[in-house]
Amino acid sequence: MFNDKSILITGGTGSFGRQCTKTVLEHCDPRRLIVFSRDELKQFEMRQEFNAPCMRYFIGDVRDYERLEQATRGVDYVIHAAALKQVPAAEYNPTECIKTNVYGAEKLIRSCLVNGVEKVIALSTDKAATPINLYGATKLASDKLFVAANNMAGGHKTTFAVVRYGNVVGSRGSVVPFFKKLIAGQAEALPITDERMTRFWITLRQGVDFVLESFQRMQGGEIFVPKIPSLRIMDLAQAMAPEIATRIIGIRPGEKLHEVMCPADDSHLTLEFADHYIIQPTIEFAYRNQGYDVNAIGETGMPVIPGFEYNSGTNKHFLSVEEIRELNRIAAVG
Repeated sequence: MFNDKSILITGGTGSFGRQCTKTVLEHCDPRRLIVFSRDELKQFEMRQEFNAPCMRYFIGDVRDYERLEQATRGVDYVIHAAALKQVPAAEYNPTECIKTNVYGAEKLIRSCLVNGVEKVIALSTDKAATPINLYGATKLASDKLFVAANNMAGGHKTTFAVVRYGNVVGSRGSVVPFFKKLIAGQAEALPITDERMTRFWITLRQGVDFVLESFQRMQGGEIFVPKIPSLRIMDLAQAMAPEIATRIIGIRPGEKLHEVMCPADDSHLTLEFADHYIIQPTIEFAYRNQGYDVNAIGETGMPVIPGFEYNSGTNKHFLSVEEIRELNRIAAVG
């Protein structure tokens, strides 16, 4: 569906954007693939690796509506990956986080509506479900904006959806590169916030593939959640450095013991498909009243049981130490 189409990735020089660019160029023939970000150095470095004729590089900030309006002209599909993502940084710099994650989302929505973009998918996070930190709260607000945008669209063609998933193996925000640096520096111990901690775990490639598949599945207003495994933080330390001791340092500001992707309070809205869940919108759309139990490519979902919660601590699938090592290896290869 991406052949001869124009695709824009906000935050395109980040870990997700680079992998998404690589995947699209390997498997599709887009008319234009636009990388939108505010870091000129990262764009310069990315241009050395991805310089196909279809590539375009736009320097801009999602806080700047005029630049977004320019960037989305003639665009068919938008992937919104730009965000301030560091939990402690958001706690200490709340206004800046809100400007990017909330106001930036609203400005992107407006620019997509004005320019008649066909489909938009915004990346979310497990921290947006029952949030206790500012980053999660801003992403929850962003999710609500993108879902409601389907109503704002009125009779226009633009549709919006959200993809929510957990920690990405090896991304710049992941604990894996941090542990690797400590191991390479012959650290005496790996710092562990809490030995009970669990997280959802997904590779960049899996995340990108799920987003691209969601473009085909979406009808507008859904929050897509992949079925992915969990890991225990102590198992991750064991997988990466069994010979190094661990040191408990305590939970950081705004951090949880376990993450949630489908809250129990949304169980009446949650449908289970073969390899993913969707959370249906809480509001009705004036021009889009289709059901969500059958998606755009004919896959069928079933309601989950009342009170169902998709929680990293009670997940059915936990990675073994050997499986963690293999996923880390795959992520390092790319």
